[in-house]
Amino acid sequence: MQRRHFLQGTAMAAATGLAAPAVWAQVKPVRVAFGWIYNVEYAGVWMALENGYFKEEGLDVKTLPGGPNAPPSPVTVASGGAEIGYGTWLPYLDAVNRGNDFVLVAGTFPVSPLGILSLPAKPILKAADIVGKKILAQGPNERTAIDATLALNNLPKTWEFVPAGFSPEPLLSKAGDGYTAYGTNQAVTLEVKMNMVRGKDFFFTSFDEMGYKSFANLIFVKRDYLQAERATVVKFLRALTRGWTEDLKDPAVAARLAVNKYGADLGLDLKQQTRQNELQFAMLKNPAKPDAPLLTLDRDTIAGPMYAAAKASGRDKLPDVDKLCDFSVMTEVHASLKKS
Repeated sequence: MQRRHFLQGTAMAAATGLAAPAVWAQVKPVRVAFGWIYNVEYAGVWMALENGYFKEEGLDVKTLPGGPNAPPSPVTVASGGAEIGYGTWLPYLDAVNRGNDFVLVAGTFPVSPLGILSLPAKPILKAADIVGKKILAQGPNERTAIDATLALNNLPKTWEFVPAGFSPEPLLSKAGDGYTAYGTNQAVTLEVKMNMVRGKDFFFTSFDEMGYKSFANLIFVKRDYLQAERATVVKFLRALTRGWTEDLKDPAVAARLAVNKYGADLGLDLKQQTRQNELQFAMLKNPAKPDAPLLTLDRDTIAGPMYAAAKASGRDKLPDVDKLCDFSVMTEVHASLKKS
């Protein structure tokens, strides 16, 4: 409809008391399954919601929290409970190998914050330091990360697994020599709540530093959804990119949103969330390609060290990288942002 005819129709509708055509009012619902509880690691989403970026794209975005009491995001997306999912590398591969026709379209953090916390008495600063140690770990994903790290470094997988929860307190009580943790979470808790100094009172060494590289908070969809709703996926990621760009201006804003609004029932600590967001800023950039735009997947990183990590974990059945990922979606997103 030409703009002149649309305005004439609107005027006539107003004059006759009829409703104007609602062409512009169509809103597309999009459900997004997170991999973890509501917190500042999803700062870009909170900023896009708060600033109306999704609404500007004609999207009604509903988020679904993850965490220990929620189904894994690949399960939610596969069952039709969400259109878009956030996931981690190896569980995503496992879901694909089980027959799910998923495709990666974006990656939030080119540097994963997962690693090992240790104390000065027995510091774990490199992969070789894991050998022979008693490591407190939360579950199979963390155990796999340790085994894969050792394999990538041609080291024996000789270490003792000790089941642990999501608090670093067992490490402090000397229940183990190391504790699998996130540099943006438990390590920050030691800094903020216990006034411990990183590099002095405790050490955090990421698996990335030890050669086990992986994107964190990968974003995926079903292939048939991407084919049918590519424009919707592009709109979502364009608004999300704007959200992360806005977040980079001040880490305190999204932290407050996480603590006071989106994660208000979770007892989040504002100081911890602000510090976490500060640390995330550097993780949004790929160290190998620091000029790469936000959220873009990197073929070299995935086909190189990420595939190597998967193979080191015993996953030999790997699809072609261009079947697993669609690199063109974020290219389209950033091209459209440059025009706007």
